[in-house]
Amino acid sequence: MKFFKRSVDVQQKAKELMPLGVNSNFRYWGEGITPYVERGKGCYLWDVDGNRYIDYRMAFGPIILGHADERVDQLVHAEIDKGVLFAMTNEMEISVAEMMIAMCPAVEMVRFACSGTEATMHAIRVARAYTGRDVILKFEGAYHGFHDYTLWSTYAPAESYGNINSPIPVAASSGIPSAIRDLVITLPFNNFEVLEKTLRSHGHQIAAIIAEPCLCNCGAIEPQPGFLKFIQDKCEEYGIIFILDEVKTGFRVANGGAHELYNLQPDLVTYAKSLGNGYPIAAFGGRKEVMSVIGHGVAQGGTFNNNRPGVAAAYATLQILQNEPVLKTVAERGARLMRGLQSIFDEAGIPVCMNGYPSMFSFAIGIEKPTDQRSWSRSDKDFYLRLMDESIQRGVMPDHDPREPWFLCQAHTDEIIDETLNIWRDVVKEK
Repeated sequence: MKFFKRSVDVQQKAKELMPLGVNSNFRYWGEGITPYVERGKGCYLWDVDGNRYIDYRMAFGPIILGHADERVDQLVHAEIDKGVLFAMTNEMEISVAEMMIAMCPAVEMVRFACSGTEATMHAIRVARAYTGRDVILKFEGAYHGFHDYTLWSTYAPAESYGNINSPIPVAASSGIPSAIRDLVITLPFNNFEVLEKTLRSHGHQIAAIIAEPCLCNCGAIEPQPGFLKFIQDKCEEYGIIFILDEVKTGFRVANGGAHELYNLQPDLVTYAKSLGNGYPIAAFGGRKEVMSVIGHGVAQGGTFNNNRPGVAAAYATLQILQNEPVLKTVAERGARLMRGLQSIFDEAGIPVCMNGYPSMFSFAIGIEKPTDQRSWSRSDKDFYLRLMDESIQRGVMPDHDPREPWFLCQAHTDEIIDETLNIWRDVVKEK
């Protein structure tokens, strides 16, 4: 893959200072092919060599309005002149909490954090405290952040997970204590039968089932009809806390998130990403009865949780989402892009299946529609990466990882969708 000189030079310098030359493993694409960014505006970004790309990564999903959106940035700039951080609460935090509670049907109380990892970590602690249980159940291929209790069976080869009826939790990193394996159950997504059987055996030991609405970091695999409701009903039956991880879907697939879309009432919901259009802000919330254990023997905090730039960005972003049909517009344009890509592949005789939501979608090559990580793993990921390489070379940048979905924002206009499709006709012809 051809990249440009300055990115290569910057990577060599960065590698002497930071492991792999980046501050997150997901930003590393490989030796000599990892791009370094200069700036972004709207749906465009420019690398350090000055090359412009139509961005479909959107910072791994947070950018819902567009890079450097003036409506958000103006409020942030005004607020930071008052000071960026205090060991006290300000009124804008309360206003953001009010907006979240008004928009999200399952949220009655909320606490802020700085990242999706922190939000899920805190939610799991609250669930354990509320139930008095220790075990967490998650699904293979689901990513809930970088803390030790959820980084299991995320990216490992599917064949390492064992038999589908008795899956093996696989740690996704060295350094995770092996003792935690006894506190984590991993199951295939969308499998009613295996979940039912597991709960019959272990249901009264489980503190929480944590689930993404779709497998956002595994090709955007959608839930089978009724599966999320099945989880909710089973949690109620066994006294388990249902944590719906909306770090990626929250304020992206609907103003009230995926639990509004699917008419769900999870006990706890986690947020980050689109909440602040890229500024560092996250949250978790849910039923008042469950959230109220915080501060009564249950610890939750963080020095930067109420950082003024993040809170101001959330206030501005949520106001825009409430007052404008942003997500409807993004969904319409995303649907056009999905249909157009499907048509291009059909014309080329390349079998693909589209997955996910119009504002956050992916496609798998060479398989029927996947229902879990095990079935998705049989897709042609090498061919997918060759297409991505060619696309990036031509100025359209999805993620260089078949697990990551394409993200759209309000700044992706119809004209940009058309430009993307014209480029992708040539991408597919070349391959």
